[in-house]
Amino acid sequence: MNTAGTNRRIVLARRPHGEPQADDFRLERTALPVPGPGEVLLRTRFLSLDPYMRGRMNDAPSYAPPVAIDAVMTGQTVSAVEASNNPDFTVGELVVANAGWQDYALSDGHDLLRIDAALARPSYALGVLGMPGLTAYVGLLDIGQPQPKETVAVAAATGAVGSLVGQIAKLKGCRVVGIAGGHDKCEYAVHALGFDACLDHREPDLRGRLAAAAPKGIDVYFENVGGAVLQAVVPLLNVGARVPLCGLIAWYNLEEPPAGPDRTPQLLSAVLRRRLKIQGFIIFDHYQRMPAFRADMTAWLAERRVKYREEVIDGLPSAPGGLIGLLRGENFGKLVVRVSGK
Repeated sequence: MNTAGTNRRIVLARRPHGEPQADDFRLERTALPVPGPGEVLLRTRFLSLDPYMRGRMNDAPSYAPPVAIDAVMTGQTVSAVEASNNPDFTVGELVVANAGWQDYALSDGHDLLRIDAALARPSYALGVLGMPGLTAYVGLLDIGQPQPKETVAVAAATGAVGSLVGQIAKLKGCRVVGIAGGHDKCEYAVHALGFDACLDHREPDLRGRLAAAAPKGIDVYFENVGGAVLQAVVPLLNVGARVPLCGLIAWYNLEEPPAGPDRTPQLLSAVLRRRLKIQGFIIFDHYQRMPAFRADMTAWLAERRVKYREEVIDGLPSAPGGLIGLLRGENFGKLVVRVSGK
């Protein structure tokens, strides 16, 4: 429980070597921040945990600056306006913010996005109606451009992004093959989400099973894993296949190139011979698509054409363990931390 007048925050204590450990994080208590002119004081209700956070823990060039040692871990939040010196925001409003892993934060308002007061579960603004949902929407529709009767394969098929990729592809008339870690996740993808097939990547002969599940080859592969899954998919990509690339979670903890033979020649030969399109994307570059995405996704949810699973863990101190488990694939659906409130 937070003590009045103090702010709990979790900072990066040291750079991880390989898989993050609990000692890479430190829980601190500091004075409650005071809003200045034009600022608002935010109290975190929900904190989003996402794979990209692992990359931000490294001191390496990327699309965003790394988290500094002793700085608050970065993260998107659902926050309540506790005090306001900004005429655009009133006390009690809920907003999507970039408050990070802490109870309270200050903002000048430029990075805040209001949450519809009618939204029954505000945490959905961090998932199905937020950044992961937009990632699935833009990556699949704008880059993957699936056509009816094409085969779409998606890795991490029951995760916050993959589960939506597969369902949107089904709405577009595609055959959908998911790849996930574990029998229960695959059963959920098929029986709850409506995928045509889902394969457990932990079982042997993924490539053979994938070929059987996609007898006409793969036209769109939504990539957010890399590793052995990518190696199984590439030989099955059809001429002109599209590969939206938004993550490579299997390699996030590597400090050196993966062991084994260099498969770059095979990959690039496939790109050339089969005229593949592999396009990396960062969702920050596509926020202009947010209005169209929210309109479509809100309607799909209301019509129950899209289902969504959220895993909520309680308490700010649980965030480090939650992220470590997320990177191991232990979560089932979108992972958020309930920091305060309901």
